[in-house]
Amino acid sequence: MDTPPPVPVVCAIIRRDDRIMLAQRPPDKKLGGLWEFPGGKVEPGESAEAALHRELQEELGCAVRITQTLAPFVHAYDWGRIELIPFLCELTSDSPEPHPHEHTALVWAERTQLQNYNLAPADVPLLKGLV
Repeated sequence: MDTPPPVPVVCAIIRRDDRIMLAQRPPDKKLGGLWEFPGGKVEPGESAEAALHRELQEELGCAVRITQTLAPFVHAYDWGRIELIPFLCELTSDSPEPHPHEHTALVWAERTQLQNYNLAPADVPLLKGLV
């Protein structure tokens, strides 16, 4: 049986000074209550960068500037595999303050405190380069 390809998912590591934004997943969704770097699925025919901007606009109502693209990696959950495509970002100068349209809460966490949050498993490997 062939294994389906992983679902491409983007995430934004949004930095402000020495803090990084985390978003808490709603309790009624997969991985409910866990914290994550915001983002979402890449639609067919969409670039990862376009997906990131679309998802952040939909989920947080904000605009970012991508400062670096990090290496993508595959993470396996019991319900399927994702290819996580992480981006380092900062809010644009004219962006509204992010607001949780689809998340339960947002927090600007000190870089040294990130490991204190119960992160979605796919986001945990990203901590190594941030803490």
